Amino acid sequence: MGDEAFVRIEGLTRVFGEGETAVHALRGIDLAVAQGEYVAIKGRSGSGKTTLLNVIGGLDRATSGRVVIDGAEVTAMKDADLLRLRREQVSYVFQSFGLIPILTARENVSVPLRLNKMAPKERDARVVEVLESVGLGPHVNQLPGQLSGGQQQRVGLARALAAKPGLLLADEPTGQLDSHTAREIMELIGALVQAERMTAIVTTHDPLLLSLADRVIEIADGHLVG
Repeated sequence: MGDEAFVRIEGLTRVFGEGETAVHALRGIDLAVAQGEYVAIKGRSGSGKTTLLNVIGGLDRATSGRVVIDGAEVTAMKDADLLRLRREQVSYVFQSFGLIPILTARENVSVPLRLNKMAPKERDARVVEVLESVGLGPHVNQLPGQLSGGQQQRVGLARALAAKPGLLLADEPTGQLDSHTAREIMELIGALVQAERMTAIVTTHDPLLLSLADRVIEIADGHLVG
């Protein structure tokens, strides 16, 4: 892990609405995350965790402040550049899995590689590689509805890793899983982040899962605590 931050956040604010009814979701967030670091963000529902992830990854626009990923200022990007960022540099894992129900595990994982116009032979090899890395080699041709919740989240994780992103953002990725499966998924994220030399920012409120991160950050009412 180098000294130079892979993700740098400075004075980040996000306000929804105007006037007296305005909701201040983020209030001057400053944060630096090193390359290869596995950071967990904890906080109650409504504390700003999801908004922070969405602004870091360019799914939402900051009201003020800066987000810089690997030297590129996300908060200054136009829509086309944000789209490219999400295709090539940043991947998401969602609590609801986010799989396309009519596509097999193999086809779901291939989606980001097709968007990146990877050559078919190389794409097929990468899809098999990532599905095997999450323990789903025997299930490549199954539909999401034929898989357990834990298996579906493994497909979601494989899809997020397929294009070898520099940054993985996971929003409560174990929220719909039982505690045993949740721990398996979080340990898998940690191992894959290390193996793929990625940076990861994960939101969770589970104390057991927080113990697996390199660093834990708490957010409350839009502020970082401590």
